[in-house]
Amino acid sequence: MNATPYPWHPPLTAMIKACPEDFRVEELPATTPEGEGEHVWLDIEKRLLNSEDVAVWLARESGAGRGKVSYAGRKDRQAVTRQWFSVQCPPESEPDWTARAEAWNGAQEGGEAAGRMRVLQIARHARKLRTGHLAGNRFEIRLGDVQGDREAAEQILEAIRSGGIPNYFGAQRFGRDNLAKARAWLGGGRAPRSRNQRSLLLSAARSAIFNEVLAERVRRGDWDRLLPGDVANLEGSGSVFPVAEVDAEIEARAARLDLHPTGPLWGKGAMQTEGEVEALETAMAAGEPALAEGLAKADVKAARRALRMVPGAVKWRWEGHDLWLTLELGAGEYATGVLEAICVPRAADRA
Repeated sequence: MNATPYPWHPPLTAMIKACPEDFRVEELPATTPEGEGEHVWLDIEKRLLNSEDVAVWLARESGAGRGKVSYAGRKDRQAVTRQWFSVQCPPESEPDWTARAEAWNGAQEGGEAAGRMRVLQIARHARKLRTGHLAGNRFEIRLGDVQGDREAAEQILEAIRSGGIPNYFGAQRFGRDNLAKARAWLGGGRAPRSRNQRSLLLSAARSAIFNEVLAERVRRGDWDRLLPGDVANLEGSGSVFPVAEVDAEIEARAARLDLHPTGPLWGKGAMQTEGEVEALETAMAAGEPALAEGLAKADVKAARRALRMVPGAVKWRWEGHDLWLTLELGAGEYATGVLEAICVPRAADRA
């Protein structure tokens, strides 16, 4: 997990993701299939497989090609995850997905270390599933062999439930070496051949600059309140607006989690901030000149992202030395941030 600053010192140590069943994710769809159309939608549970692994399998089994397969969000490999996929294929050429998945599972070697999938639902829809078109994700996470101050951990979880947490991009966003590859490419190197790889590297570049800005705001202690010159985000939406002055109403809305300060998703165009906030963001981006300049040259449009996320349905329970957490997050938000706030891992996070 990332070594990023939080407002709290993590009081626990624990085993993280000792097995895939320790990290369960269920995608919360923004749309459900209507029952007819040229796209077949499949609700798939997978273990030790990421989203792209399944997309490639669906393309192969359908004969439709990878470009005809889509999904809303990427899911971890080192986990048990459930999400929808869509495949554009006519009914007459549609395979028996359940039987094909069972046959594929049976052909895998490696026992418990092998990937597995189950087709849970199949329905047709008029449109394909688009990237980012999801309501969020529900998580159930086990921290194993927990040691440390349980009371302090519960106080932090209460603070997160009532006041939110810094909205960092998680380590999954960067892969093993996507950020290094992004620096090499955007600094003047050769561009990746595939569109998908270029997209991954551009996302890693934007995420790195955002995380640097957020980390500095956490160090300053103003990550969760609006400053003059900030751009505010309206909770639960993509709506943003500039805040020239901070009055009592603005402060009250931020305190009740209705408004959040935002950070830059760097790219071409104005960042919309002013004064001290603009200077801070510009300084952080200047620390990554290859990324900042390369994103603008790549014609990536500048955008904003909330500096604070507010997890929903946060619950926890102790079972012996294990701590079970459940929570719901919006699209693009990372559960690893909650873990980092309360726990130092004693085993490598293999996401």
